Amino acid sequence: MATDMSEAVRQLIQERNMSEELILKTIENTLLAAYKKKFGDAGNAIVRCSDDWEVSIFAKKQIVDGVYDSVIEIELDEARELNPDAEIGDEILVEIDPKQFDRIAVQSAKQKAHQTIRDIQKDNHYSEFKDKEGEIIIGYYQRERSGTIYVDLGKIEGILPKKYQSPRETYHVNDRIKALIAEVKKESSGLQIVLSRTHTEFVRAIFELEVPEIYDKTVEIHKIVREPGFRTKLAVYSNREDVDPVGACVGLKGVRIQAVIKELEGEKIDILKYDPDPRRFIKNALSPAEVRDVIILDEGKHQALAVVSDSMLSLAIGKQGLNVRLANRLVDWNIDVKTESQFAEMDIAAESRRAVSQLFGDSYDDEISRIGELPGVDARVAKTLLDNGIDFIEDFLALNQEEVLAKGLSSAEIEDLRKLIEEYVEIVEEEEEEYDEEQKEEAAPAGEEGAEEYECPECGSKITVDMTVCPSCGIGLSFEYEDEE
Repeated sequence: MATDMSEAVRQLIQERNMSEELILKTIENTLLAAYKKKFGDAGNAIVRCSDDWEVSIFAKKQIVDGVYDSVIEIELDEARELNPDAEIGDEILVEIDPKQFDRIAVQSAKQKAHQTIRDIQKDNHYSEFKDKEGEIIIGYYQRERSGTIYVDLGKIEGILPKKYQSPRETYHVNDRIKALIAEVKKESSGLQIVLSRTHTEFVRAIFELEVPEIYDKTVEIHKIVREPGFRTKLAVYSNREDVDPVGACVGLKGVRIQAVIKELEGEKIDILKYDPDPRRFIKNALSPAEVRDVIILDEGKHQALAVVSDSMLSLAIGKQGLNVRLANRLVDWNIDVKTESQFAEMDIAAESRRAVSQLFGDSYDDEISRIGELPGVDARVAKTLLDNGIDFIEDFLALNQEEVLAKGLSSAEIEDLRKLIEEYVEIVEEEEEEYDEEQKEEAAPAGEEGAEEYECPECGSKITVDMTVCPSCGIGLSFEYEDEE
């Protein structure tokens, strides 16, 4: 029996990946179940196993003079046949012959054994796959029912629900499936391993496999947003100045990104650089469209306006708004995309100033520094000046009429722009105090015509020792003399 038992144990260890301790516990539970079915109670049953897997079951009985319950009691004469030194009141172990178990008891033991083995396997698989949540696993298509694909994972079967399948993909029997272990949970019917090919973490895991710099944390993924089957946006940054995060993900001649796209069945992927500055990050997030400018409308509510050229509007918004929708989720801002002409009609600069003045008072009402911020400014005029490197109002005012005409504006446009500046911008000019000869003579005390003259340390104008302020710049003056020895 020991040889047969040893062979059965080795088979369980190999096929079911069970430890010897668990197998021993299973054998013990099986024999106790048969004992209980035969005798009604297993409280006094003891199972012992030798090193060579010889298993025995004993009943612990008390030695009495007159047996009332043969399950837990034994007569003195019978006990002394087993142990000559037995006395009344002692306890003795009586070995039970398994042949005493009837068919019902044996069947009950088999059911208990099967249930115990299933529970052990479920616990083993749960521990193994629970630690792998968020990792990639490869399986093979087995069958489909109600849209759910059942995948053979070797030791166990996983499920790929319809909602976690990319709309681009179709499968056939025995097709290889690479998926993310999204969830591992115990059910009454057994262990359930839920797979996914639509999670953003699936894209992250694929990039970790294809891009060594991401795996070793030289390049890190800030955030991933995805519309499965259509488009994915990926914001990355580098922990080393000499490593380009976008270039590392794309790879030489695009070999790395092409491998990811192939795995995602041709899904479009935008890789962009993360920037802590929201304006730059929003510009990057709207790629592949080129953004001319980003205006923060409400920083607290994360509302921003992106200005693009007419030719870039459809690209920035994307098909059915997909590109701007993904950009919103990536940067966590509400982005409104407008063309330059639409932006000019909105008079957004005035609206922004009013919002700021509500927060900080009226001190910001007239602080317009850029030509494009002027309410009602002609969009063509602003663009023409910007293209010629003239963005700020002070740069425009520093030019004479001929210089502005040379930039491509007409006299009427220049005049209209100057009127807008006069209306909305307060021009502060510093005026130097001018002193004529009579004022200088009045300022100089009598009898000091030959006073020694010095230069003002601030502006370089001539001053004398009797002056307390500089007549040119107004700085206060004081004179100190050193004693000559």
